This record gives sequence, C-alpha cells and structure tokens, in this order.
Amino acid sequence: QVQLVESGGGLVQAGASLRLSCAASARTFSSYAMGWFRQAPGKEREFIAAIKRGGGGSTYYGDSVKGRFTISRDNAKNTVDLQMNSLKPEDTALYYCAADLAFHNIVVMTPQYWGQGTQVTVSS
Repeated sequence: QVQLVESGGGLVQAGASLRLSCAASARTFSSYAMGWFRQAPGKEREFIAAIKRGGGGSTYYGDSVKGRFTISRDNAKNTVDLQMNSLKPEDTALYYCAADLAFHNIVVMTPQYWGQGTQVTVSS
C-alpha cells in the first residue's frame, strides 16, 4: 500500500510560479513511476506529467504544460515535485499525485495509487 500526500497548492496571480510536492510512504519509492494529474470543476481529469522509476527518471508531459511545468523526484526523500512556471488561469484545478509500478499506467491515467489532491488557483 502506498500513501501519497500532496502539498504546495495555493492562490497565485497569472504569470507566477508554484511548486507542488508529493510525499510517498512506499518503502521502495524508487521502484514506482510517479505522475501528476489535475481536474478542474466540470472537466475530466487531465494528465500533466510523469516520471519513470529509478534514478534517471525519464519524463513525459501533457501538451498543455510542456515547456512550463517540470516534474522531478528525490528518491532519498520519497518525494516527487511539480515545478509550475508561467501559470495561467486555465491551470486552476485540483492537482493529484499518483504512483504505479508501471510507467504505462501513469501515462494512460490508470495508476494504482492516488493522493487526495491540492488546490491550485490562478487569478487573472
């Protein structure tokens, strides 16, 4: 069982930056691929970013955030972060962290473990 706890959300103005963090309880954190998703009111959940397991951590991003968001992991601290730059009002959503042993499951939005989410609100 893996427990995920997100933090770092808040209210910011357009153009600002924000860094989200997700702390994982997994004993073998480095064995898990990790990802970030978001869901805005009235919209479907959207894939944001994923990072492969291990130390190298190849990354993959959704089209809407490429070039603005960066996912990274610290296997020593059992954390995965999402650095968000040049935020836009349309980035407003509840942001979720997720984990799965298979990277593919992150990318196709069917990870085994989900966090509870952290709210990000971007004002214009």
